[in-house]
Amino acid sequence: MGVKFRLGLMMFLQYAIWGAWAPPLSEYLQNTLGFNGTQVGIIYSLLPLATIISPFIGGQVADRYFATQNVIAFLQFIGGIFLIILSRISNYTPMMWMMLVYSLLYAPTLALTNSLAFHHLSQSDKEFGWIRVWGTIGWIIAGLILSGWRYLAKANTTFAFQGDTLLLAGIFSIIMGIFSLKLPHTPPKKEGSNPLAFVEAIKMLKDKNFLVFIIISFVVATELMFYYVLTAPFLTSEKIGVASQSVAGVMVIAQIAEIFVMAFALPYFLPKFGIRTTLTIGVIAWPIRYIIFAIGSPVWLVIASLALHGLCYVFFFTASQIYVDMVAPKDIRASAQSLIALVTLGIGMYIGSIFAGWIQNHFSVIGAQGNIVSTNWTGVFLVPCVLTILCAVAFMVLFKEKRTYVTAEA
Repeated sequence: MGVKFRLGLMMFLQYAIWGAWAPPLSEYLQNTLGFNGTQVGIIYSLLPLATIISPFIGGQVADRYFATQNVIAFLQFIGGIFLIILSRISNYTPMMWMMLVYSLLYAPTLALTNSLAFHHLSQSDKEFGWIRVWGTIGWIIAGLILSGWRYLAKANTTFAFQGDTLLLAGIFSIIMGIFSLKLPHTPPKKEGSNPLAFVEAIKMLKDKNFLVFIIISFVVATELMFYYVLTAPFLTSEKIGVASQSVAGVMVIAQIAEIFVMAFALPYFLPKFGIRTTLTIGVIAWPIRYIIFAIGSPVWLVIASLALHGLCYVFFFTASQIYVDMVAPKDIRASAQSLIALVTLGIGMYIGSIFAGWIQNHFSVIGAQGNIVSTNWTGVFLVPCVLTILCAVAFMVLFKEKRTYVTAEA
C-alpha cells in the first residue's frame, strides 16, 4: 500500500471511531439507560477534558521514546477493548470512569495521527486536506453502518447488541490498532517538544482583535456542544419523531455538508470576502440553526438544517485555524494553534458539554428515578440561539480585520 493510501485509511478509521459513538450516544444514554441531561453532559465532557491533559503525555511519549505508529497502535487497541466493555455497562458511575479512561487513551491519537501525516507529506499545505477529508468520510460511513446495523437488528434480534454504538466504535478502534502497525515508520525525535509550548502564544492576547477572536471562539465552542450532546435525543423525541435506528444515518447530513463547504464554499469566500466576513457568516449560521431547532417544525426543515453544521463548523472553526496561521509570527505558529485548540476543543467543549446537559435538565420534567420524562426543546435551544446572536453582534462590532498580517512575508 502506498504512503498516502495508508495515511488516508488512518484518518478514515480515526474518525470512524469517533463518528460511531459521538452523534448517537446521547440518545442511547437517555432513552435506553435513563440518564438525565446533567449525566449525559458530563459523559460528553470527558473527551474535551482529556484533550487538555492527554495530548501532552502522548506527544512526549511519541517524541522521546517510541515510534509514533506504535504509540497509536497501542492506544487504539486498548481503547477498543475499553469501548467494548463500555457497551456492556448500564450504570452511570462506572460508565463515567470507564469513559474517562477511554478518552485519555483516544485524545492523544488526534494529535499523533496529524503529526504522523505531516511527517510523511512533502507538501503538507497542498496534500493534508485531501488526507484529512477521509476522516470526515469515515465519520459518515460509521453513521450509515450503525443505522444499517440497527435496521438489521430490528428485523433479526440475532444482530441486536446492547450499546451497539459503543460496540461499533470498539470494533473500529481494534482494527485501527492492528492497522497502525502498518503505518509508515515514524521514529521518536532526538529532542522532545516542550509540552507547554502554547504558553508562548499568550502574548498575542495583547492584540485587541486576537483577544476578541479568542473570547468569541470560546463562547461559540461551548454552544457547539448543544449540537453534539442534544441533537440525537431531540431528533428522536416525539416533537421530531426520527426513529432510533435512523438517527445516526440522518445526522451524517452534517458531515456531508461539511465536505462540500470545505471543498467549494470556503475556498471561494475566504479570498473574495476576507477573514472577518467569513468568520461572521460562520457565527451567524449558528443562531439560524438553533432558531429552526427551537421552532421544531416543519420536520423536513429541522432535518435540512443539519446541513448548516457544515457552514457553522467550516466557516468558523476551520477559518479560525487559517486566521491564527495568518496572524501568528512564524516562530510561534504551532504554539498559537495549540492555544486556539485548548480554548475551543478543550476548555470550551468541556464547559459546553456540562452546560448543555444542565440546560436540558432545567427545561425537563425529571422522573422519580432521575430520568428525563419530557423536555421543552424550544426553551433548550433558545439558550444557544441567544448566546450565538450576542457573539455575532459582538464579533461584528469589535473585530477589525487588518489589511496586512505579520506572516505576509512567509
